[in-house]
Amino acid sequence: MNLHELIDRLHKEHTLTRGEFITLIKERDEENASYLASLAREEAVKIYGNGVFPRGLVEFTNYCKNNCYYCGIQGSNQHANRYRLSKDEILSACENGYQLGYRSFVLQGGEDPHYSDDVMVPIVSEIRKRYQDCAITLSLGERSKESYQKLYDAGADRYLLRHEAATPELYQKLHPESLSLENRIQCLWNLKEIGYAVGTGFMVGAPYQTVENLVDDLLFIQKLDPQMVGIGPFVPHHDTKFKDYPSGTVELTTYLTSILRLMNPHLLLPATTALGTIDPRGREKGILAGANVVMPNLSPVAVRKDYSLYDNKICTGEESAECAGCLGRRLASIDYELIFTRGDYIE
Repeated sequence: MNLHELIDRLHKEHTLTRGEFITLIKERDEENASYLASLAREEAVKIYGNGVFPRGLVEFTNYCKNNCYYCGIQGSNQHANRYRLSKDEILSACENGYQLGYRSFVLQGGEDPHYSDDVMVPIVSEIRKRYQDCAITLSLGERSKESYQKLYDAGADRYLLRHEAATPELYQKLHPESLSLENRIQCLWNLKEIGYAVGTGFMVGAPYQTVENLVDDLLFIQKLDPQMVGIGPFVPHHDTKFKDYPSGTVELTTYLTSILRLMNPHLLLPATTALGTIDPRGREKGILAGANVVMPNLSPVAVRKDYSLYDNKICTGEESAECAGCLGRRLASIDYELIFTRGDYIE
């Protein structure tokens, strides 16, 4: 079966065998990538129109107890300039976003023990009380099921937790022994059980990653059946053990974005900041490959450069309004537009 036929079958049946996925990735070429992207765009537009949903991102702490080997804010990095936003600063960032039209907020941070349930629950409750027409997404890493339940009861709608690598051997090469893939996956199932709209994802081009590993990721995502999937190229950070490894590519990241769109046409798929970091038109290329979400930064400008997961991150010096304005113009150049709604998953 040639690639064109494989793509048609993925389009029609939303799945392939493990071996066929491997073939689809290993034997890709420009012509088939273009065909795959055109089908992915078509599916996204059929369900969501040519709108792209902006999520206002508030990166509220860069303290982290973990030491993921690829991450610039790992706990052992003594060069990181650490910060924590207060409840008032987080609420102020949301207010700024609300005035700009955002109706979806993402609170993201390192795994910082300071933000216990006693600290986070009142923050989430207050955002829910003030902005009843908005979606609240959390990205706080691994917590207990009880903690996830409390945050959900306080008003959180969605939770982002990338599984990072679905192959246990690769997961351990990227993380210290204190972290386990088993626990991370259990967290994702717990979130689903509670009722969150769940997002997962992985890095593309991570150190030691093979095509077979990427297929493990795709098959895990198919099994989990999340509402959101965030994938972005691996980008090295100068203070990590992987500092000399090459970045992932826009080409493979967008190809996998198209595959994910055909696996589940309803997905909310971000064109990530990491894509825009390694290619000036990376986010546009992500949208043209089937993505339909972007995540402009609402964090105070003073701390943006310190939320440094990888090197050369874009948009760290812009005001929130500039960030959204710039993105809006970029999307208009490819005939898409920012749609300032909650941007919920459509069944």
